[in-house]
Amino acid sequence: MSTIALSASSFPETVAQDGIVLVDFWAAWCGPCRAFAPVFEAAAKEHPDIVFGKVDTESQPEIAGSFGIQSIPTLMVLREQVIVFSQPGALPAASLEEVITSIGELDMAEVHRMVAARGAEQNASG
Repeated sequence: MSTIALSASSFPETVAQDGIVLVDFWAAWCGPCRAFAPVFEAAAKEHPDIVFGKVDTESQPEIAGSFGIQSIPTLMVLREQVIVFSQPGALPAASLEEVITSIGELDMAEVHRMVAARGAEQNASG
């Protein structure tokens, strides 16, 4: 599968999927973004079971703003609708593969427990 361009209308539906969704926040003027693009595209072809989406921060600033993206490229990974990874900077292919492998190995029941506990703490203190 190749990468898909995400927009304000397609983003919510795409990240609502229960699988793994990788999102590359980028812009055409960004040199590191252009360098990372073929690495991201190659990984998408290698992992057809994973959604690889791209958000052009120039044409979709509201999406980038809603996640506080301040540096591009930024890679964000969601699994079961939970952000489990977010890091600015272009990754080499081997590092991207390590991220994909480790996200696949996550114990999502434990991740959901941690998210619920963090939410309970915030509600108790706020």
